[in-house]
Amino acid sequence: MREIIFDTETTGLDPKTGDRMVEIGCIEMVGRVETGRTFHAYFNPERDMPVEAERVHGLSAAFLATKPKFAESADELLAFLGDAPLVAHNAGFDFGFLNNELELAGREPISMERMVDTVALARKKHPGAKLSLDALCTRYGIDRSHRVKHGALLDAELLAQVYVELTGGRQIGLGLSPIDSGADSAAPKPGNMPWHRPPADKPRREPRPHVASPEELERHRAFIAGIADAIWTR
Repeated sequence: MREIIFDTETTGLDPKTGDRMVEIGCIEMVGRVETGRTFHAYFNPERDMPVEAERVHGLSAAFLATKPKFAESADELLAFLGDAPLVAHNAGFDFGFLNNELELAGREPISMERMVDTVALARKKHPGAKLSLDALCTRYGIDRSHRVKHGALLDAELLAQVYVELTGGRQIGLGLSPIDSGADSAAPKPGNMPWHRPPADKPRREPRPHVASPEELERHRAFIAGIADAIWTR
């Protein structure tokens, strides 16, 4: 299954009061594995940059003034997103800004049914624990030493690793049950991934026999008998 992990940077906290999205970073994953395809862009917000926001992401109004407006990159972004589920940390925030920009650009908003919120996944898996991206990186041993300031693409890369851990780790589907593995219902089920299915044109091989021969059993008995002071004879 194709999924997009994404993050945004903005001028503030609420698009309804005039705040705008100034950066977006997207990572493509297929079967919970990064493909290497990304989308990253800065946008001219056509407004000032509050000092508090600039402290978070380091993007100044002067830097963004030379960047394209969102509407100029909207079609390219939508083509990259396709119809894949969109994964974000505190996803309601990012969806709110993304859909606000799409509306301002005269595009249809993205359905909230496509939203996957890693905060909700983390809250379910680690109730009562800290749920920030930094805290989850620490929990899962993900290196974030290069994260001096927030950046949309960098945060999306970190989130992609966190998302894998939240949905079962690199061995998704190998647990005895969804409860045992800690995987969320959104995680792929065994048999649904390409590596669980043999090619249609490849004949099915019968299981190889693994029963010990009489000769092997005799050698085993001789070996056991030769062990001095075996604990099973005490």
